Amino acid sequence: MGDFLNNKIESEKAILIGVIDQSLGMTEVMVKEYLDELDFLALTAGAETVKRFTQKLQRSHPKTFVGTGKLEEIAQYLNDNPEISLVIFDDELKPSQLRNIERALQRKILDRTNLILDIFASRAQTANAKTQVELAQYQYLLPRLTRLWTHLERQKGGIGMRGPGETQIETDRRIILDKIAKLKEDLKKIDKQKTVQRKNRDKIIRVALVGYTNVGKSTLMNLISKSEVFAENKLFATLDTTVRKVVIQNVPFLLADTVGFIRKLPHNLVESFKSTLDEVREADIILHVVDISHPNFEDHINVVNETMAEIDKVEKPRFLIFNKIDAFNYIKKDEDDLTAKLRENYSLDELKKMWVAKGDTPCLFISAKEKDNIEEFKEQIYNAVREIHSARFPYNNFLYEDYSNLSEEE
Repeated sequence: MGDFLNNKIESEKAILIGVIDQSLGMTEVMVKEYLDELDFLALTAGAETVKRFTQKLQRSHPKTFVGTGKLEEIAQYLNDNPEISLVIFDDELKPSQLRNIERALQRKILDRTNLILDIFASRAQTANAKTQVELAQYQYLLPRLTRLWTHLERQKGGIGMRGPGETQIETDRRIILDKIAKLKEDLKKIDKQKTVQRKNRDKIIRVALVGYTNVGKSTLMNLISKSEVFAENKLFATLDTTVRKVVIQNVPFLLADTVGFIRKLPHNLVESFKSTLDEVREADIILHVVDISHPNFEDHINVVNETMAEIDKVEKPRFLIFNKIDAFNYIKKDEDDLTAKLRENYSLDELKKMWVAKGDTPCLFISAKEKDNIEEFKEQIYNAVREIHSARFPYNNFLYEDYSNLSEEE
């Protein structure tokens, strides 16, 4: 382990680049939000963003992602600002694009996938997480091997011209394929161990917290389970699934805090982390936590729902837990303003009515940080867990006596 796991970016200055891809229906507002998120990712990795470049294109350029004119503009900016060492693109770059951009800009180039992998590598603590991240990194690296051997471009290809450099690439490719095979075997062993652990917990109801990254799942976990799960205002603060035993009134259950989702999550990473997300698949109840103070929380809900559909096909009870109501704010419209109401003009009460009216998923509105509406939250979860417990174990009168309703005289 450890070929990649220490490549953390330390206080590097970076520029961010995004394309408003019209073929995908993207708008300037969407790309601004994507770059805001990329900025947060860069900050989480340890980089400071000094400038952003965006370009509206019918579709991203097949050779250089941005147009050649824009690439020249970026190159000129980098020449004028030699302290900038890092250029981060908001999409996954093809190997050929990566080579062309590196050649033009003469800087270290990262795409969104590589940046997320880097953050995961720096956050991985357990053998399971480290193995999963390293597997995803090698799978990302494999098609990009040629960029490590730029001296080959001086050699003309063709019959009789296959030099030692090409042999070196093939050697490296074989080494990486061997490593990928070994890491997959390691993950199978870890999966078997985890399956045994989960079987030992089969007699108890399981509840899983899911949600976009940085919505407050770990804070809620700490509050409900009275434990100390690592929580901070950074993306992917939690990588490994944390499971705690919780008792509400007389009903015990297991509560799992899972890795946060994010848009454009690298496919290799989703594949690698499927074993971590087994807690989601095997949960009896899903608590989908949402940061209602985020201006685009509806998009986050969609991203989580799409990722969940890929992970778990089974219908099961779900709750939408709208967290951070203490941080919610909105812009009240003037009464004589006849323009259309925007998302930012809706009050918390209006949003509550809209989401409750949808009726397909029970909604709760809380603040884990300020402990607002936590008793209502506990009661709803208690009722859901008790219902499943009663159906699954009809002859089990629960594992704990409920003394909460006894008077002092009794």
